[in-house]
Amino acid sequence: MIRFDEVSKRYPGGIEALSRVSFELAEGEMVFLTGHSGAGKSTLMKLVILIERTSQGQVFVNGANLNRIPVRQIPAIRRNIGVVFQNPHLLFDRSVFDNVALPLTISGFGPREVGRRVRAALSKVGLADKERMRPVTLSGGEQQRVGIARAVVNKPALLLADEPTGNLDPDLSQEVINLFAQFNQVGVSVMIATHDLGLVERMGKRELVLRQGQLTEHRPVRLI
Repeated sequence: MIRFDEVSKRYPGGIEALSRVSFELAEGEMVFLTGHSGAGKSTLMKLVILIERTSQGQVFVNGANLNRIPVRQIPAIRRNIGVVFQNPHLLFDRSVFDNVALPLTISGFGPREVGRRVRAALSKVGLADKERMRPVTLSGGEQQRVGIARAVVNKPALLLADEPTGNLDPDLSQEVINLFAQFNQVGVSVMIATHDLGLVERMGKRELVLRQGQLTEHRPVRLI
């Protein structure tokens, strides 16, 4: 699903955010991306969704070499990737329904299909009864779930989350991560960047660790 081949990313001034990073995320796999603040986690995800381009090396997503994607094709690539941020960036003057519907509206879906998909997404995140409410009336955990519903409403094959539990308490954090695990169980590939090492350990998934732009890997210990 994702393959990085000797990828480096340098910013103006000579700052190297990533240095010769190589890894693969298999189709249907769930992994955690960890590392200190400034280690390169957000840069790595920006390369996957073509907010940034590599300085060196190749990035492949679902078989497509992103280095060869022209600007006009970037929206088509992004439609197959759901993205969740620490701050869900909701529109507080719109209803929950309208927030989740936004990607479908932009893609040109008709009202009937929009309604069907939005209600299915809200049901999956446990907010079927909140569609007419404004996000400002929801709790932090509920707002994040609206963001997740918006990320999956296009039925993407790949779901990225950048610190999705950073503003939540431990119980809500676990609830949100469990939602990602549920999507993974039905075949969605998932990559989650997080500082919460306790949560990562509890989930027992493969961990990609960035330290000053370089990548190492930890796999969960399997007890016999």
